[in-house]
Amino acid sequence: MTEIRWEAPGGHIDGKKGPSEPRGHALRRVTRLALFFFLLLYIFNNATNTTSSRLLLLPHYQHFSTATTVPAIHETSSLRNKLYRDTRARRRVVRRRFVKKSSNVTTNTYAAIELALDSVVKVFTVSRSPNYFLPWQNKSQRETTGSGFVIHGKKILTNAHVVADHTFLMVKKHGGSTKYRARVEAVGHECDLAILVVENEEFWEGVTFLELGDTPFLQHAVAVVGYPQGGDNISVTKGVVSRVEPTQYVHGATQLMAIQIDAAINPGNSGGPAIMGNKVVGVAFQNLSGAENIGYIIPVPVIKHFIIGVEENGKYVGFCSLGLSCQTTENVQLRKFFGMRPEMTGVLVDKINPLSDAHKILKKDDIVLAFDSVPIANDGTVPFRNRERITFDHLVSMKKPNEKCLVKVLRDAKEHEFSITLRPLQPLVPVHQFDKIPSYYIFAGLVFIPLTQPYLHEYGEDWYNTSPRRLCERALRELPKKASEQLVILSQVLMDDINAGYERFAELQIKKVNGVEIENLKHLCEQVENCSAESLRFDLDDDRVIVLDYQMAKIATSRILELHRIPSAMSSDLRDEENPGIELACTS
Repeated sequence: MTEIRWEAPGGHIDGKKGPSEPRGHALRRVTRLALFFFLLLYIFNNATNTTSSRLLLLPHYQHFSTATTVPAIHETSSLRNKLYRDTRARRRVVRRRFVKKSSNVTTNTYAAIELALDSVVKVFTVSRSPNYFLPWQNKSQRETTGSGFVIHGKKILTNAHVVADHTFLMVKKHGGSTKYRARVEAVGHECDLAILVVENEEFWEGVTFLELGDTPFLQHAVAVVGYPQGGDNISVTKGVVSRVEPTQYVHGATQLMAIQIDAAINPGNSGGPAIMGNKVVGVAFQNLSGAENIGYIIPVPVIKHFIIGVEENGKYVGFCSLGLSCQTTENVQLRKFFGMRPEMTGVLVDKINPLSDAHKILKKDDIVLAFDSVPIANDGTVPFRNRERITFDHLVSMKKPNEKCLVKVLRDAKEHEFSITLRPLQPLVPVHQFDKIPSYYIFAGLVFIPLTQPYLHEYGEDWYNTSPRRLCERALRELPKKASEQLVILSQVLMDDINAGYERFAELQIKKVNGVEIENLKHLCEQVENCSAESLRFDLDDDRVIVLDYQMAKIATSRILELHRIPSAMSSDLRDEENPGIELACTS
């Protein structure tokens, strides 16, 4: 049998020592390997020319195309020490620069917050909202809190919904224990902004006035300061700008520019400033329900439009509207039908508000090509900042009342330019009625009111589906034909012998009184009070008719009012002949 033996490296066989290599040969081999290793490192160092290669304890050499310098073996120790010192020095420089930059950012952030702490106040509100189902009385009193901040002119800027329907207002400074009485100087419910003033001079001691900045760009960091729920002290939350675009303002039910941020905005934050650097870039006002850390702030252009309007007119004047309902023209066949050339873009006019100046100039099926020389895209947007777009309604809303604009349109395949005067327009059915007493008129137990959206809101959060469908559609879609026009409805019937059988006619619109078409609630009141006929006839929707004996109905009215503890048969705006209440109700 052949014996198989394993030979280990270095002449060892099965663990037994065999003949070994001479010691000089081994030393030469190690020396050659070391030189080859250092040569490879040097070549790698010159090829990469990076800090990471220099950390391999080789000096940095500037290399040229014609020569290469190789360090000798005896030089490596001194070169290693020099490289170590250079590396330590570079690290110290980088560390100092990083710390200095971070320190500046931190200092600026804290300086901005310290500035805000001397300006942000907590607003205490006591309010009572009207009951639109029973317009002669209010709902229960409520106490709420919000935030605000001081601006130049010794004024406090906050949200309109913080002070809506208020009966009493007080403010408190950060770090203070005293509450000061405040009053509302101006309020704009469409833009959800309000200006408060404090008469007590003691309040203004040590207060810092905040400056308004510019609209931040995407991914800019902002800090929101306020008094949200969950505690009594001031709160600071940080976030970045996610998007800038027109958004539905929940309080005023209007479309205006807003800034979306990822900072938490909770109840109580409303009215607090959003700060970037040392200036205010917005006012916190709402969040997105059902989503986490999606809040909205009112941008500076909207804030300035509100403040300048109040300063120039002494009161809030609103935001302008062109009075158009437009359709996009993204379909190729639609554009071809209306004679649009391939290079043309614009939107199609569907409806025109009869109260607008545009109603006298523009026509249905006009194509609006440009607004103030700014081209309008087929989707209704215009350029905005750096590669952003925004609906052209924003350009309209930033105009001052009675300011003119230049509108370029395509009509019958021909281009025209028109100058149109802009002004705020009110809908047929008011969207909100804050800080006002609801109008009503009661005769023979029939309760007449002008239709408003707050009345429909009394049907609950899902009012669009639970309120009377016909009234809801009219509130959202019908346009007024006259400045003082209102939709007068029979809201309910207070039961009595005089009106028995008419209770099923509730929630119908009143069309005529004794053959006269009704314009508004005041007109209806005048027709009833000045009736000289024996009978009184009301014509309603669905061709329904109510007939009352006039004298018997007047006697029954007093009895019904006493029975239901109603102080008056009509609201105060109808009783006061010197106050044109109906006009106020529809032009708020």
